Amino acid sequence: MNMRIVVMGAGAWGSALALHMHRRGADVQLWARNPAARLTSGAMPRLPDYPLPESICVSDAVPAHADLILVVIPVQHLASVLPLLPAGVPAILCCKGVERGTHRFPLQILADARPDIPAGLLSGPNFAHEIAAGLPAAAVLAAGDKGRAHEWAAHIASPSFRLYASDDPLGVQLGGAAKNVIAIAAGTAMGAGLGENARAALITRGLAETGRLADALGGQPATLAGLAGLGDLLLTCTGEASRNYQMGLALGRGMTPENASKLLKGVAEGVPTSGALLALARQHGVSVPIIETVSDLLAQSITLSEAQNRLLNRPLKTE
Repeated sequence: MNMRIVVMGAGAWGSALALHMHRRGADVQLWARNPAARLTSGAMPRLPDYPLPESICVSDAVPAHADLILVVIPVQHLASVLPLLPAGVPAILCCKGVERGTHRFPLQILADARPDIPAGLLSGPNFAHEIAAGLPAAAVLAAGDKGRAHEWAAHIASPSFRLYASDDPLGVQLGGAAKNVIAIAAGTAMGAGLGENARAALITRGLAETGRLADALGGQPATLAGLAGLGDLLLTCTGEASRNYQMGLALGRGMTPENASKLLKGVAEGVPTSGALLALARQHGVSVPIIETVSDLLAQSITLSEAQNRLLNRPLKTE
């Protein structure tokens, strides 16, 4: 019997994962808030070049019985869908960020609302359109129990989508959250014409401050040297398809955060995440100058010139 998979969230990433699991041989249902948004061609609005096969059901109902649920809902809206999850069915969260106000990571949000659900988290350097096309990629599946992480990874992995198991869900979640903020910084530097050297410096020092924060929060800094850290950071800070990088490009070219957001096809999670990560860093006494500068730039409490001066004129230190 084929695996029964529910993918919750019909944006680009959810649609891509639905296509991936269908190619893998699973029976797939794609949950959407508005199922009527499916076009006559079968394509979903956020991934128009990749039509869904007719055998993928698009519905606003969640079946009571499934083998695995992939939850692909933006972090800021994750709590709103958790009551829909059937009890006992493993849920793999496929979102990145920190909840504004509560400063919770995705698995914390789920654990607080639905402790009856075994859960893991999927993260890594993956653009939706490439997964939809079946191009080779790799990612990490993290859970507190490495045995479960391996089991769930085996259900999702394929020859074109290689998964690694991790028992450091906090480090994996932090890497996926912080890279979006650093990508805004990298995009801003490129948009302002500051050059490739500046972008490389932001990527490297951004990774360093993320490692400090991981250590303070109880994660494993070594996790950030892997796919969920450095890998995702490099992709998001250099790939033109990255919404957070696009957000930064627009800011660097002089647009306001509000107007820059209107240009994006989807959510730039780094915008709400920057302030939440900064609050966590301050709570634990961790210096995160790049995250702090991005947060202030998005809040329009500093100008682009002031942001540049703040980062470059800090006291010299030993690396």
